[in-house]
Amino acid sequence: MGNRATSLLPVAWRRRCTGGNASTVAVVGCITFFVAATPFAAQAAEELPGVAVSARAGGHDGEAAAVIVDDHDWFDATRQRPVPVRLYLPAAAAGEHALPLVVFSHGIGGSRRGYSYLGTYWASQGYASLHLQHVGSDRSLWTGNVFSLVGRLQAAAQEDEAIARVGDLRFALDQLLAHPQLAARIDPARIVAAGHSYGANTVMLALGARIERHGRVIDLADARLRAAILLSAPPFYGERDSAKILAGITVPTLHVTATEDIIRIPGYYSGAEDRIAVFAGIAGPRKILAVFAGGSHSMFTDRAGSGGVELNAQVKAATRDLSLAFLRSVFGGGDASLRDWPARYGSIVARFVAEGS
Repeated sequence: MGNRATSLLPVAWRRRCTGGNASTVAVVGCITFFVAATPFAAQAAEELPGVAVSARAGGHDGEAAAVIVDDHDWFDATRQRPVPVRLYLPAAAAGEHALPLVVFSHGIGGSRRGYSYLGTYWASQGYASLHLQHVGSDRSLWTGNVFSLVGRLQAAAQEDEAIARVGDLRFALDQLLAHPQLAARIDPARIVAAGHSYGANTVMLALGARIERHGRVIDLADARLRAAILLSAPPFYGERDSAKILAGITVPTLHVTATEDIIRIPGYYSGAEDRIAVFAGIAGPRKILAVFAGGSHSMFTDRAGSGGVELNAQVKAATRDLSLAFLRSVFGGGDASLRDWPARYGSIVARFVAEGS
C-alpha cells in the first residue's frame, strides 16, 4: 500500500504478500496462494455470472413465501460513483404496510448478488433487504491481470475506499427513501444495517465508530440506523483501544462468528479472537454474541461448502433464525425466540452471550 494513505480496513487485509525475493516466480506464487487460500476468493467464486437468486424463500414453519428481487443501478453524481443495489421485498401484501429494512454491505470482492440466503429469507419474513455493491472493493477485483491482483486488493483497503463504502450506504438509503414507488413500502423508523467482514467494518463506521487520522476524527454516523447485524466483524487497523473507537456505537448489535472464523493471508493472520474483541469493545445498550463451533470465515457468504457442507447448511439456518429473532426483538416483537435460540442450535453453538435489556 502507498505510504501516504492509511487504511480503515483490518490489519488482516493490509499486510503485503512477500515471497522472500522480488522474482517473478515468487510474486506469482504469492498471488496463487492468495487466490486459492483466502475466503475472499472463495466468496468471489459465488459471485460469478450465472448464479441465480431464488424468488422463493423458506417461510416460517417451512412454508414458502414469494419474494421480489429487484436490481437498481443508481449513480451518485456528487461522488461520481455508481452504487448498484439489489432489493429483496416480500411479494405478499404489497403496499399495504411499511416494512422494516435491512441494508447489507458485502465483504471485499463481493457484490449485490451475494448473501442471497439472508436477503431472500428476510424478505420471506416481512422485511425489505437492500444489498449494496461497493464498486471500489467489489467482484471486479478478481478480474484483470493476475500480476496486479495484490495491488488491486491493496487499493481496495485504502482509507478512501473504506469511507466511500459508508457513502454508498448513505446514498443508497437516500435513494430508496426518496424513490417514488419504493419509499412507501419502507418504514424509515425501522432501519437496520448488516454486513460481513469488510462489510461489518463499513457498518461499524456508519454506526458511529470514530477513528482519528492526522489529528481529526472521522465520524460517519448515520442516525437512521437503529441496530446492526455484524457477521465476522474485524477490528480497525492499527487501533489498540477498541472501546474508545467503538464507544460511539449506541444501538443494539448482534455479533455472529465461529471458533474457526480465521483470515489467513501471506504474512498475516487474524484469529477469531479479533471478532470477540469487537463484541467486547462495543458498549451499546444491548449486544448479543453467537459463536459457532468450527466453520470458517467464508461460510457466512453464499458459498455452500466452506467450513464443511453439513455444518455450513446448519450455520446458515441458525444465522437466519437468530437474525430474525434479533430483528423482532429490536422492533418490539419480544425476546422469546432469542431466549430459545441457544437450545435449538446447541449442537453447533460454542458460545452465546446476551448483554443489556
